[in-house]
Amino acid sequence: MEKREDWKSILPYLPVVMRPPSLFWPSQVVEALRELGCGRVDSGRLLFIFITELRNSLSLSPEPLAPSTAHGYALFFDELISREECRKWFDEVLPALGDLLLRLPSLLEAHYEDADMVIDGVGATVRTGLCMLDSQEAGAVFLTQELIAALLACSFLCLFPVHDRYEKQLQPVNFDELFASLYDDYSQKQENKIWCIIHYFERISSDMPKGVVSFERKVFPWEDDSFHISYPNANFWSTSVMPLCRFEVHSSGLIEDHSSEAVEVDFANEYLGGGALRRGCVQEEIRFMISPELIAGMLFLPSMADNEAIDIVGVERFSSYKGYASSFRFSGDYMDDKDVDALGRRKTRIVAIDALCGPGMRQYREKYLLREINKAFCGFLQQSKYQQYKKIPQENFDAVTSTSMETSEGEKSYQDIRNSHNDSVMMEKSNDIGVATGNWGCGAFGGDPEVKTIIQWLAASQAQRPFIAYYTFGLGELQKLDKVACWILSQRWTVGDLWNMLVEYSSSRSKGETNVGFLKWLLPSVYAHGSGMD
Repeated sequence: MEKREDWKSILPYLPVVMRPPSLFWPSQVVEALRELGCGRVDSGRLLFIFITELRNSLSLSPEPLAPSTAHGYALFFDELISREECRKWFDEVLPALGDLLLRLPSLLEAHYEDADMVIDGVGATVRTGLCMLDSQEAGAVFLTQELIAALLACSFLCLFPVHDRYEKQLQPVNFDELFASLYDDYSQKQENKIWCIIHYFERISSDMPKGVVSFERKVFPWEDDSFHISYPNANFWSTSVMPLCRFEVHSSGLIEDHSSEAVEVDFANEYLGGGALRRGCVQEEIRFMISPELIAGMLFLPSMADNEAIDIVGVERFSSYKGYASSFRFSGDYMDDKDVDALGRRKTRIVAIDALCGPGMRQYREKYLLREINKAFCGFLQQSKYQQYKKIPQENFDAVTSTSMETSEGEKSYQDIRNSHNDSVMMEKSNDIGVATGNWGCGAFGGDPEVKTIIQWLAASQAQRPFIAYYTFGLGELQKLDKVACWILSQRWTVGDLWNMLVEYSSSRSKGETNVGFLKWLLPSVYAHGSGMD
């Protein structure tokens, strides 16, 4: 392990200690974790005292936790949880987490032994070991679900050093603020967020999942090179002859429940996870609560720049829920029956893309239209697919074979791929994998939902996705979306045609020449009273 370089970037952010050639826990930590099965900790108050002692053993005491952390753990485990649940947690779950943490050093060492893969389709060996995936550095990390569980147990016990996470533009990953917020400003949605996390630990402590999750930072280089698509300009979009993909409108339902294979869009904060470990409880935060393995990405993925997106494949969903924001409630167990791909990952594909926040009227300027469409395009595109088709005339794009880490039924096993150090691996085409999305960048972010809809449609089409499934969540501005989309498709417009219409509309909107939404501006007959198109 000491011969590798990738672990060196992440080691300062892990609680374990390196003494070449091995990782280990300090002896005081080992003793404390072994004692968890002896009934020493049986309340939230004692749990926090135990956390404090662990942190002292790791010399983390100079890095203070949120002021009300102790009260938050005590409130949840001593007052909000039932006596039966409390007994199960302290007698069964917490000791199991202790045993898991004792194995963390060996899990990490085994991880780095198996970390290299050849997956990019162009013949290069790719490091996939746990490391810091810094901004502007495309790369991927593959983690077993067991290793993720151990890392999240560290989060629960607040064992990650803060170090220079803020300077590195990294989110906090300890759970101190999650519990402190419960005490500082109690709300049912905050309690139910914690219930999702508790349920996850209950599940993995009794039946550890055996799959793999990948986290990939995708980057459009600002400057062109021979290997990657560079950040597309306005001419790229205005001259595109790519046909528009199928458009499905869903007035009800949820993105994560989409029935066919699709990339699920995470309406992300530029800092992955947003307020998941604080008070946040909208689309991204809810997704992180029902699939807590997503939280692991916050450990090593700094904030996204305008030319970046984050792909996460393979997370398992553990919780059911109802409601949204203040009405969010944990509603019990969820058994995830998604199929598994050739790399051992569940076929759950999530792309995190952050929209402009509070854009106001500037969202109609071409510069910001480009920012949004390129952000979505970066997320929706299989990069290695584009490495091939960017070199041929645009009219022949649809004839190109795809290769990517995103795969349907792969022909090679995970072991085969991991061991193929000298040959690139061609994954099967993913022509059936569309995009499931909704009102990205709207709501609290303040984006124009009609413009954002069209931007996502254009990006999915240019990325050669076969369809976009759009969940409107009952938004009034999109009541006629299905009819307008059908009309656009009937005109056989290309991506360039629709982009040019969007630019024309946005210019008029910026100049105050129109105040109507894009859909009505484009097809006013649909909105006319008694229209024959109704």
